[in-house]
Amino acid sequence: MTGTWIDLIVNIIIILLLLSGGFITLSASIGILRFPDIYTRLHAATKASTLGVTSILIAAFLYLFVKEDIVSGKLLLGIVFILITAPVSAHMIGRAAHNSGVKPITKNRTDAYEEAMRKEN
Repeated sequence: MTGTWIDLIVNIIIILLLLSGGFITLSASIGILRFPDIYTRLHAATKASTLGVTSILIAAFLYLFVKEDIVSGKLLLGIVFILITAPVSAHMIGRAAHNSGVKPITKNRTDAYEEAMRKEN
């Protein structure tokens, strides 16, 4: 009896992870198309990879671990790799865009990075 409850709970967790990952990836894809400048588009793209793809990979790992008794090192490495590299690469792309002169669309916001660079020089 307990095995069926555990299977049901694990299946619900896997389904929720897959649905949330798909929804986050879909909404981030729409954000990439709709957002006005490179910085907000970069934010949407980074959220899609770190949250959406990672939750889908975690669901795949849980499925293999619980249903097939397989510990997939490749999935774990993929999760760690995405969590480490996506934010760092987005930061570097955003910084390169700012240093090359691409101005953010500011609506009642300040450019804190530009102010910090002026103080530094």
